[in-house]
Amino acid sequence: MRRPRVPKSGRTGREAEGGAGARTGLPAPPAWMRWLPVLYVAGVLLLEPVTPVEWPVSFVLIALPLVTAFAHGPVAVAGATVFGVFMEGILAGTPCCAGRPVGYLWERYYVAAYFCTGLVGVLGTILAAHRIRRERTLADVRFVADIAQRVLLRPVPHRIGDLLLESLYLAAAAEARIGGDLYEAVPTPYGVRLLIGDVRGKGLLAVETAAALLGAFREAAHDEPALPDLADRVETSMTRRATQLGGYEAGERFVTAVFVEVPAGAKLIRVVNCGHPPPVLIRSGEVRELDSGRSAPPLNLGILLGEPYHVDTYAFRPGDQLLLYTDGISETRGPGGSFYPLLQRLRSWRSLPSQGLLERLHHDLMDYSGDRLQDDIAALAVWRPADGVAVPPPSPAG
Repeated sequence: MRRPRVPKSGRTGREAEGGAGARTGLPAPPAWMRWLPVLYVAGVLLLEPVTPVEWPVSFVLIALPLVTAFAHGPVAVAGATVFGVFMEGILAGTPCCAGRPVGYLWERYYVAAYFCTGLVGVLGTILAAHRIRRERTLADVRFVADIAQRVLLRPVPHRIGDLLLESLYLAAAAEARIGGDLYEAVPTPYGVRLLIGDVRGKGLLAVETAAALLGAFREAAHDEPALPDLADRVETSMTRRATQLGGYEAGERFVTAVFVEVPAGAKLIRVVNCGHPPPVLIRSGEVRELDSGRSAPPLNLGILLGEPYHVDTYAFRPGDQLLLYTDGISETRGPGGSFYPLLQRLRSWRSLPSQGLLERLHHDLMDYSGDRLQDDIAALAVWRPADGVAVPPPSPAG
């Protein structure tokens, strides 16, 4: 699905199905960096004939091994070292247009240059070997992160009953492919139950909290007949988990979340909002936030609630689409510092096929932010096709 201008950290649900299990190779350096040694030598050869004998430019070939080590391996660096010494000897023993005589080949300054080039070559070879090892380690870490994300944020089913689903996850940093944003869709005896959430904080603690929340939701979604009871049970699990972990941040380890239930055979949805950006309903001629103004506190802050979770019910008819998202989308900033106008964009895309919504949102976010996301992003789109509408097959995994 994802083709032009896509960061390494971004993936849609369909892509995660096929891409998370394949180990990626070492990152390829930019083309200009690979050609830098050739350009460096070409510059020396162009400058040497016009340089007076007091300032022989061939001495700068001492740096050739290090220039090569930026983008090439130890074998290439060793070859560049031998080539550099050879070229220094050629330039030292060849007369040129500036009137330089023959006979400098074994002059002591040039011999010192040969020695220094060889020494720098040894250091450059070690540096290149170390860089290759670090790049392999980073590739392994990214591979493990992909697998961890696949376990934590497993791809949602493309279709559950009469609903079509798509997911999107974008990490703000390419090296940190997992974070505290989460989503899930579970078919249950009570209908399809959806969750999207955003864990406070970053790093391993946020990932651990997200994993605990998803585990609690996946289990409780099948057991609790009422959506408020489901939210309450997840809240209890989160509070217990935070207490077990301890630490001075136990009381601040909270998660904003939205629980949604789409009952089978009913043209409606039920929503419990726990301090999260409200879902957006997209209907022909209408785009609106489903916000009743009665949001509960975030999970693990339920002690502040004082009353049962409030359920809001909305119509969800054939042809409607529901977008659940984290605040990384609405808080994405453009070059001028303005926030991403999500509702305005959605209203301009009303004629867009429903299955293309997250793809379009993905590319538009990258364009708006200049490929520089400030926060992780997760989104879940649910579409109930109108009666008689042909549903295209899922896109191939990218």
